[in-house]
Amino acid sequence: MGTPDDRAPLAERVEQLLSVDGPLAIVTAGDPVLRRASVPFDGQLGPALLARFVEALRVTMHAAPGVGLAAPQVGVGLRIAVIEDPAPVTGEVAVARGRVRLPFRVLVNPAYEPVGPGRAAFFEGCLSVPGYQAVVARHAEVRLTGQDEHGRAVDEVFGGWPARIAQHETDHLDGTLYLDRAAPRSLSSHRAVAERWAQPTPEEAARALGFDLP
Repeated sequence: MGTPDDRAPLAERVEQLLSVDGPLAIVTAGDPVLRRASVPFDGQLGPALLARFVEALRVTMHAAPGVGLAAPQVGVGLRIAVIEDPAPVTGEVAVARGRVRLPFRVLVNPAYEPVGPGRAAFFEGCLSVPGYQAVVARHAEVRLTGQDEHGRAVDEVFGGWPARIAQHETDHLDGTLYLDRAAPRSLSSHRAVAERWAQPTPEEAARALGFDLP
C-alpha cells in the first residue's frame, strides 16, 4: 500500500488508509510527517470516520505491539493519539518505573505541562524507531489537557509510566521524537537492553556507557 498523497484532503487520505484490512503501516524515522507539527483536530473527520480511524490506531498499536500510537506514525498529521498499557511487569521493576495499568484512551489535541520539578529517567523505545532504545529524562508527573474522541474535555494528572506515555505520544504530535530528548550515549539495541540493562533503573547503564542521569 502506498503512502496517501499529502495533498489530498485529510478525510480522503484516512479513507484510503482504511481501505485495506488489518493493522496500518507504521511510518519510521526519516519521514517528514514525523517532523511536522500536527494539525489540530476540529472535525476534519466525521464521527463515523473518526471512530474507524481510532479503531485502526488501536488495532495497529496492539499488533506492533506498543503502549501508544500517534496519528503521524501512520502518516496522518492530525493531533490524535491513542494510549493503553496493560502493565505486564511486576515487582521491583513495576515499582521503580511507576508502571501501572493504563486503560485505553483516545487523546485529541492533547497538551501537557509539568507538575512539580521531579524528573525520571528510563530506557524508552518507539515504534517509529524500531530496534533501539535510549534513556530519556521526562517529567515525573504531568497535567494533560485536551479532549477525548467524543469532544469531552480531558484535564488529568498522570504520574509514573502513564506520564511517560502521555509525554511521548504528545511529543509525536509536535514533530518531536524521543531521540531528541534522549541521552545519546545511552542508545542501545533491544538485544543489548534485554541482555545488559534490564535492571529496574538505568544507573548501571549510565556508569558503563558514560552518560548522566538527572
